[in-house]
Amino acid sequence: MTNDLTHQPAHFQFQALERREISSRELLDLHLVQIDASHVNAVVTRDDDAARAAAHAADERRARNENRGILDGLPLTIKDSFETAGLRTTSGAEDLADHVPARDADAVARLRHQGAVIMGKTNTPAYCQDLHTDNNLFGPTLNPHDPKRTVGGSSGGPAAAVAAHLTPADLGSDLAGSLRLPAHYCGVYGLRPTHGLVPARGHIPRPPGWITTSDMVTPGPLARHPRDLRLLLDALTTPSPAENSPWLVKLPSARRAVGQLRVAVWAEDVSCPVDRETADTLAAVEQALASEGMNVVRTAGPVGFADSLRLFEQLLYSTATAATNDEAGAAELAAARDVHEDDASPRATFLRHRTQTHRAWLRANEERLRLRETWHRFFADAEHDVLITPAAPTAAIPAGARVLTVDGVERGFFDQTGWANLTSHVGLPSLVMPAARNADGLPIGVQLVGSAYSDRTLLALAEHLAELLGGTAAAISR
Repeated sequence: MTNDLTHQPAHFQFQALERREISSRELLDLHLVQIDASHVNAVVTRDDDAARAAAHAADERRARNENRGILDGLPLTIKDSFETAGLRTTSGAEDLADHVPARDADAVARLRHQGAVIMGKTNTPAYCQDLHTDNNLFGPTLNPHDPKRTVGGSSGGPAAAVAAHLTPADLGSDLAGSLRLPAHYCGVYGLRPTHGLVPARGHIPRPPGWITTSDMVTPGPLARHPRDLRLLLDALTTPSPAENSPWLVKLPSARRAVGQLRVAVWAEDVSCPVDRETADTLAAVEQALASEGMNVVRTAGPVGFADSLRLFEQLLYSTATAATNDEAGAAELAAARDVHEDDASPRATFLRHRTQTHRAWLRANEERLRLRETWHRFFADAEHDVLITPAAPTAAIPAGARVLTVDGVERGFFDQTGWANLTSHVGLPSLVMPAARNADGLPIGVQLVGSAYSDRTLLALAEHLAELLGGTAAAISR
């Protein structure tokens, strides 16, 4: 058995386990060899002995023909922001360098319950608070396509590990595009599921031990094939015994045969321009689907881009204040009082939202629910099944850059996640998939968006589109 199996998608690797062509222990060791040889600095914490013990247990279950979980024996990595029992969890922060949790995050527990073998933790910026994956504990994660380019953040370690074949799949998280942007920059598949399907308890931030989490953060899988996302989604939506849940999720299958799906394409918006190569990618995707006889239409978008982004920022800044200590909160409140009412600078906006009253937040939440209804009407009344948008304005930007340049024009740094954040605060399922490469060989992705709980529709279209696009959607083969 060679390392070739590590280059296969997760579902293919799992089938090899089921056919007993390889043991879980052997498959784990193949990946550990890959990790040892890698220079991208994606996997930052390991416990090989515990992983081998878990793999051995999976092999014994399979040998006894016991009922097994849907991932039994498959090695995976986990973003370092999720607590893992007995395995260091730092969220990239120096003050958590020695934090070893006593229990798993709920999403991790679900994966373990389905038999996943946790072989390591993947890198993230400190407390998941940057669009570059770099921190003082572990240093930067390098883009496997070009080490001078960023992997994005905050799920940069997971995306790079998947792209470099260090792991068949990873559990990432997405609050402000932080799963989908790295998937785009690294040329892999990333799914932000419908919000609420996968619990986020045990995700840092919040602080270790907290029960509550942000009202927008959503755990989700990254992998090299849409079928892998489907496999992980099944595991992540099955409660573990410790949750003592009386219910199970049964997501509906695709709304109609994939060739009959009605697709809208929102390719551009003046609020967040994309570069020429990205625009060409959207046009090529549109043409590929139309050539199959699918119903494809262009749209100016179901919501106002700028207004939606303004609301997202207000809700984002407010949810981030939960763990702020009283001293820091008082300082922000004092600084906000000194901001002139006409000041529209980013700092002034930040301070206003961080110190808003509960009444202001309640009104923003009401606006969010109305925005969600607008999206619902777009999919229901306008009879669209899927909306395709850019994943980001450009391919991966230079590592460490603090500005985004779109066709020679400087844009705000956070415009990188503008398209992703159309859905972050309304909780719709969103899938980023590779669709092309630019002139420098860097991946360019597109984003598929659907109505609430239409996750399987997105997976079906992603697989169909990947087949239409052929080799352009493949991950790197180093």
